[in-house]
Amino acid sequence: MSLVDQFSAYSQWRAAASSAVGRLRQWLSHNEIGDAQGDLRLQCVLERLRDDKLTVAFVAEFSRGKSELINALFFSGYGDRVLPSSAGRTTMCPTELEWSADARPEIRLLPIRTRATHASVSELKRFAQEWLVLPLDVGSVGSLQQGFSRVGDTERVSPVEARQLGFEVDPDSADGLKPGSDGLVEIPSWRHVVVQFPHPLLEQGLVVLDTPGLNAIGAEPELTLSLLPNAHAVLFILAADTGVTHSDLAVWREYVRGGPGGGRRGGLVVLNKIDGLWDGLRDEARIDEEIDRQLHSVAEALDVPVESVFPVSAQKGLVARIHDDEALLERSRLGALERALSEELLPTKQEIVRNGALGETDDLILQARELLGARLSGLREQLHELTDLRGKNQSVIEYMMRKIRTEKTEFEEGLQKYYAVRSVFSNLTNNLLAHLGMDMLRDETRRTREAMLESTFSKGLSAAMEGFFENLRASLARSAGEIAEITRMLDSMYKRFSVEHGLKLAAPEAFSTLRYERELERLEAAFNRQINTALTLVTTEKHTLTQRFFETVAVQARRTFEVANRDVERWLRAVMSPLETQVREYQFQLKRRLESVKRIHQATDTLEERIAELEQAEVAMLAQLDELTGLERAIHAVLGASVLAVAARSGAPVPCAA
Repeated sequence: MSLVDQFSAYSQWRAAASSAVGRLRQWLSHNEIGDAQGDLRLQCVLERLRDDKLTVAFVAEFSRGKSELINALFFSGYGDRVLPSSAGRTTMCPTELEWSADARPEIRLLPIRTRATHASVSELKRFAQEWLVLPLDVGSVGSLQQGFSRVGDTERVSPVEARQLGFEVDPDSADGLKPGSDGLVEIPSWRHVVVQFPHPLLEQGLVVLDTPGLNAIGAEPELTLSLLPNAHAVLFILAADTGVTHSDLAVWREYVRGGPGGGRRGGLVVLNKIDGLWDGLRDEARIDEEIDRQLHSVAEALDVPVESVFPVSAQKGLVARIHDDEALLERSRLGALERALSEELLPTKQEIVRNGALGETDDLILQARELLGARLSGLREQLHELTDLRGKNQSVIEYMMRKIRTEKTEFEEGLQKYYAVRSVFSNLTNNLLAHLGMDMLRDETRRTREAMLESTFSKGLSAAMEGFFENLRASLARSAGEIAEITRMLDSMYKRFSVEHGLKLAAPEAFSTLRYERELERLEAAFNRQINTALTLVTTEKHTLTQRFFETVAVQARRTFEVANRDVERWLRAVMSPLETQVREYQFQLKRRLESVKRIHQATDTLEERIAELEQAEVAMLAQLDELTGLERAIHAVLGASVLAVAARSGAPVPCAA
């Protein structure tokens, strides 16, 4: 089964999951069981399922056949190369290939000189005027090739300007770009490229990230701090004719295995250009022996299992796909890589999406079941009370009214404690959100930026950044303390209402800041790796690059705190919602009980009618509980299905090209 088929199956799985969650949302609204917060949570689940993206990053030094591999895996259906793939450097800057439903086919190119502003790429994506936009004619292969060729544009600048833009310059070309005979240095024209392209895989949520070589990777902090760590799969590409070179090892250690996000699932090593061994002088057995020897050599050099290294010929695989040559495709070994990629990428991503969706839906279904249980319990209590009134005189009915009024009074006294807790909860919430607030982060960022600008030595830069991360961690620690206090307070209130008034309330859900602490640790480790490469005395270009790394770190930290704010606010709503809902429901049931007994006190002949109404309501409520269980099972069945199972059921091939 091809990679295209499996991506299609994943898309079908997301659609089925969205449908199941949508039915739950509609059912809760129709039966007036949910609330506005629960509806918002389900809306967020649906949006995540709809907008879900899967990013595959291709990382390699120059001339390893990376662009050709992308052509072979994703674009063979066009009958020719789409991405430029020739000797030398064709990918000069990070390039994202994606498709959004409301987009137009186009290439957006961000000029390299925007680096001088220290603004991150993610920030500049919000300002269309900063980008050069070229339309794409997706019906013409020639037009596509011409458009994609612009990614490799270069220009020649002085070494001073190259350094100001973050490029290392080295006359020996060992650790940087070498000036030409004219004294100028060749640099990319573009800092970042985004291609909106209506390809079937991209339409289904795939994002292809094509990265440049070592020097260009190190010069773009956002690539190392955000794009690569957040990719769901990373393909590290080597060439069989060069083996593992010094620069290959540098890319591997600094940006793939040892870098941010290193060691994750979804990392594969590709040994490309094995067709160089097909020289016509060796038989297949000797060729296989040579490939096997190289695989073990690569695995040893990179310290990975040999099973993680995949030998391929991207060029022959592309030719085979274009000419429908099954024998050549088999010999290119492209299929084995596709299978490994889908087995690594899709199940891992599916597990993340599944766990997030089930976490929300299970919690809301539990709340709905508890609410229905409370309604059913209250209804049966009414039914029991009214059944006991059969044949009783007015004094007994009056006693029943007094009893319910007493319960109502006691509950209202309990509500005073509830309102007091709400007041304390509000104060603790304000304190919590202040610790995670953007004002705090802006102040820390400004303080650190000023300290770094004043630093002449790398030690001063390090101290400024240490203080930055120390203060952010302290803020998270204070937040964790507030969260613990809120949890203890609500747990006590939940237990009190459960014991005193019979409300069915589970302990409030726990919340941890560990996720955000780990992200700060990752950012700090990434920055320290960068600062440690600087000289003791910070040169102008080193200071510029370090400053740009900090600006990117600050953006990533802000994102982390924005996510923390969003998650905390959702948690606060979620932990209060069950108590608020049960309190409202209990008040409603007390009111209904009192009204029923009043009506019977006024007209005894309505007793049997009211009992019949309650019996019918009991049957309807039991049916609702059964329906809720059915919805829960349907959601678990859909979300629990594997992509491979979905693909096997569908069985229909999906075309490779638009």
